[in-house]
Amino acid sequence: MKTESILKIDGINALIEKLGPVDAERFISSILKEDFDYTIWQKNLFEKKSLKSLSKEAMKSYKDHNKGK
Repeated sequence: MKTESILKIDGINALIEKLGPVDAERFISSILKEDFDYTIWQKNLFEKKSLKSLSKEAMKSYKDHNKGK
């Protein structure tokens, strides 16, 4: 299991890779400004998806991120 420090670094790097440095900072700022409940956000994120569709998305993401390794 990763330490909290490593998890934060990996998270920031993932945001920067996906959004770019400016939008990653804007995203973080927007979360810090709001009363944000991660548990509720996560529940709403997946509540309308079936286990089968989540599994397919996860497998595709894994394959996409491990091409050529």
